[in-house]
Amino acid sequence: MSAPTTRLENLPIDAVHAGFALLVLSVLFLLSPLFVQPPGGSFVFFEVGVLFFLYAMILVGLNLQFGHTGLVNFGPVAFFAVGGYTAAILTANDPYQAVGLGFPWPVGVVAAVLAAAALGILIGVSTLRLRDDFLAIVTLAVAEIVHGLIVAFRDVTGGTVGLTSVPRPIAGTTDAGGGAALVSTILIFAALALFFYGVFRRLSGSPYGRVLRAIRADDQVTETLGKRVFRYKVAVFVYGAAIAGLAGALLVFYNGAAAEGFFTIDVTVIVWVGMLIGGAGNDRGVIGGLAIIMGFQLITRFFNDAIPFITQDQFASIRLMFVGLLLMFIIRYRPEGLWGDADRLGVES
Repeated sequence: MSAPTTRLENLPIDAVHAGFALLVLSVLFLLSPLFVQPPGGSFVFFEVGVLFFLYAMILVGLNLQFGHTGLVNFGPVAFFAVGGYTAAILTANDPYQAVGLGFPWPVGVVAAVLAAAALGILIGVSTLRLRDDFLAIVTLAVAEIVHGLIVAFRDVTGGTVGLTSVPRPIAGTTDAGGGAALVSTILIFAALALFFYGVFRRLSGSPYGRVLRAIRADDQVTETLGKRVFRYKVAVFVYGAAIAGLAGALLVFYNGAAAEGFFTIDVTVIVWVGMLIGGAGNDRGVIGGLAIIMGFQLITRFFNDAIPFITQDQFASIRLMFVGLLLMFIIRYRPEGLWGDADRLGVES
């Protein structure tokens, strides 16, 4: 492992404690009468920041699955969507062309995590004995099936129109204005992302994590050592599914709505590209990779204004093409990612 990677791995920061402390401070700020109004041109940065922390939550689960255990899950957006729509359906009040049961938002959060975890158990038990390539195909197919069901069952989900009238617990707690709600939201999401990052990092650094890495290296040898490999795989798959479900619930509570456009394949692409750029298996590196890819998307967003003869849809396709080229460059010349460990991943640098 290189010296910069070692220093990055050994930064003296306890993320669990830091995340919990930041969460307490965020809630105190939310309940205080402080008024914060971000500059007018900065809202787009806050919006991207909100998505960054939600995607970071998905990514730490995906990194535990693939980076540490070797499970190729191409369907994290499926659990993200199941969590989001479960929370929205249970908590929405009289939505247009959809089901809204009007339960309190904490019920929606718990149900979102349980629903995503249940889907994770179902998929994990039925697919984790497959080879990596088949597992990748199945999870990708599940993501598309979930997206198709959301569009098809419009009487329940609102279809392409979406599901509105979902409560916004953070925005509804403060009377200090939209700016204060946005700042509180990003602080709380950052605290939760930091907390779960710390939890998953502790898990990967424990003896349990060493078993996961042994499974990634050779699951048959690990089985001969008396470890119940299949149980480990299912558990890791469920952990990732549950945290993705929680992130989905947070997204709909932030937007006050659920829409199929929130849960497209782009989510899977972004978190996977971020993980591969940063280096799968490096807990801090994958977050850095996510920051790079989302920073690239944020910066290039403004380029469209300088090219008025290209429509927004065309520009989005061009930007996606550059993301693909960047991914190809990384895989060809730096397969372990910027901060990854080639020996641990079993790749030739």
